[in-house]
Amino acid sequence: MCTTNSFLIEVSDLTHIYDGEIAALKRVNLQIGSGGIIAIVGANGSGKTTLIKHFNGLLHPTEGNVVVKGMNTRNTKTSQLAKEVGYVFQNPDHQIFCSTVLEETLFGLKQMKIPDTEARSRAARALEAVNLYDMRDRHPRQLSHGQRQRLATASVLALETQVLVLDEPTTGQDFVARRQIMSLAMSLERQGRTIILVTHDMSLVAEYATRVIVMKDGQILTNTTPINLFSQDDILAETGLKLPPVIEIYRGLDIQQTTPSLTIEDMCDLISAK
Repeated sequence: MCTTNSFLIEVSDLTHIYDGEIAALKRVNLQIGSGGIIAIVGANGSGKTTLIKHFNGLLHPTEGNVVVKGMNTRNTKTSQLAKEVGYVFQNPDHQIFCSTVLEETLFGLKQMKIPDTEARSRAARALEAVNLYDMRDRHPRQLSHGQRQRLATASVLALETQVLVLDEPTTGQDFVARRQIMSLAMSLERQGRTIILVTHDMSLVAEYATRVIVMKDGQILTNTTPINLFSQDDILAETGLKLPPVIEIYRGLDIQQTTPSLTIEDMCDLISAK
């Protein structure tokens, strides 16, 4: 199977069964194009992480197909897919194993055989982007959980992939680090990258996502804009998703929300304009 359109990732009738009996995904169909911040949400066990692990070959379909930039993941090496789709795990300790922060950031670049000068330049830029460059000579185990999460992000960021998958990237982060990571995601999106964000934080969805995919029981319930999702009380009730506080405020003040970004700043502007 080969895609001939402009989609970066095309998922067709994807089913994944664990241990021969647990169906984590059930005939999922999804197309992801270039650009945008795409949030994937749903309760624990809904299939979010199973789905994204198919995008770079960490998992392979039991049935159906996943095509990444024309490459069917069934017969493409994970190392090749990693050049197109960067993946930052929810638990940073699952992907950190070098003896210094800098070496960790360089590891993937060395595996891709990037020349040393360019690799070190990329690593430095990535560490600066997540505010860890001054800690480049430290052992990763000396970092806090939030810092290790940023290090994992930097290591993938340095690969400069077209698609960046972030699995719960703000877990364990304080407000400043949370803003920093999401500002970085927005900057990459403006450069034409595609950001796929798995999150339980509906405030992140409201403020940053251009589209949101809602999953339940291994299936996609809806693929829409945040504005549309927050108006679908039946979907929210079915999945147990909570409205972010800013949307509750919009509703309480009976303000008609039409802008793509749903933030406190937007709300203040609307109130001022009334």
